[in-house]
Amino acid sequence: MTAHRSDGHVPWYAETGDAGGPLVVLVHGTMDRAAGMLQIARHLEDRVGARYCILRYDRRGYGRSPHAGPFDMGHQVDDLMTLLDGRRAVIFGHSYGGNVALSAAARHPASVAGVGVYESPMSWEPWWPSNGAASRALAVVEDPAAAAEAFMRRLVGNARWEALPERTRQTRLSEGPTMLGELGDLRACRPWMPADITVPLVTGCGHLARPHHHRGMSELADAVPGSVFVELAGCGHDAPTAAPGALVEQMLLPLLERCAW
Repeated sequence: MTAHRSDGHVPWYAETGDAGGPLVVLVHGTMDRAAGMLQIARHLEDRVGARYCILRYDRRGYGRSPHAGPFDMGHQVDDLMTLLDGRRAVIFGHSYGGNVALSAAARHPASVAGVGVYESPMSWEPWWPSNGAASRALAVVEDPAAAAEAFMRRLVGNARWEALPERTRQTRLSEGPTMLGELGDLRACRPWMPADITVPLVTGCGHLARPHHHRGMSELADAVPGSVFVELAGCGHDAPTAAPGALVEQMLLPLLERCAW
């Protein structure tokens, strides 16, 4: 594995596989980091061997990529383009990371060979519920640490949150400004339009998905010609860590077969 430290301009990232092979980039969601995509990377490596280069990274403001902002989608896409460094890639994004992938495809289609997204929020839509994890966090925008805790408790549950080591909890609380910046921007500014997605697309949700995630992913697939919608049996929002094998087999591998570099 090749890993690189963040210098404040380029996010921390890790690459495995063939440095000269087709590139697959894994983009994590809100309050996560590259480690959350590790199991997907390992399952993908097991299936495709060293033929591909697989890149994971800590988005700005998370993990090993400290950043003071801004955290809007334009800067998220700029970070991703910096990591591509002129290469063309298939991009898979979980949750908020899916919006980064879709935005990159809309803004830089020549750099994106295909996109996969799993339960990516569409919080700008009028039908998106106002009682989700993001909404609860944004309700306490004046206190970023409290907002981060509210988000994490809704995301992982009270018991799991309280079982985390104190140092881990404090790290998550310190990422409150990052979370509020990106979630507020996502709600206020639609980051892409379906008509602008012209590359192969696979969308997915879990069988246990909340209704709004199911609606968002299925409607997105319907809106982009040639797209495929996948529902993973027995899975929830945490499929990248709870069921990475199913995600790779049913979403990523079929996507790679459809893409041409």
